[in-house]
Amino acid sequence: MALSTHAALAEIRDSLLETYAANDAMNQLILSQLDPRAWRAQPPGPKSSGRTIAAIFAHLHNCRLKWLRRNAPHLKCPPPLDPHRCTLKQAAAAHKKSTLQCLRMLSDALSVAPNRRVTKFSRDSWMPTWPAGGTMFTYMFAHEAHHRGQILMLAHQLGYRLLDKTPGIWQWEKLWKQAGLTTRPR
Repeated sequence: MALSTHAALAEIRDSLLETYAANDAMNQLILSQLDPRAWRAQPPGPKSSGRTIAAIFAHLHNCRLKWLRRNAPHLKCPPPLDPHRCTLKQAAAAHKKSTLQCLRMLSDALSVAPNRRVTKFSRDSWMPTWPAGGTMFTYMFAHEAHHRGQILMLAHQLGYRLLDKTPGIWQWEKLWKQAGLTTRPR
């Protein structure tokens, strides 16, 4: 492969990894600004008709653990979150840990190295397996963005206007810096 092709692929890989790190910065921002009363508030509608915000954040973390176990068993998984007992602080800490491991997994999956260890993406036992790579990243990012939208909407429905406090989820340059990244979005 030509040097310029390697450089282009490396830049794409790095941009995707930085985007996943910024994704966690968005989640951390929401966790830091969420009113604690909203954490376990029951969703509107019939009882037991939906997840609480706590349960959604636990689901995100626990899905990451499933993906790590299925696709990168060589990486250590942090403990799962109990959707009925975890605190805001525990969720924030758990998300930081699972983000780091997912970044390691994605770094390997997006590598062109012939000896990479992450070569497939198995979302769940009943789902088809995909080759590891860009589609894996896209699925993982879209899954988080979908549930982040649910969290923001649920908070709003419960009377807690998060976007008034967290317009920063759209300020990617700031998120990049908060995530410790030295480059800008590219």
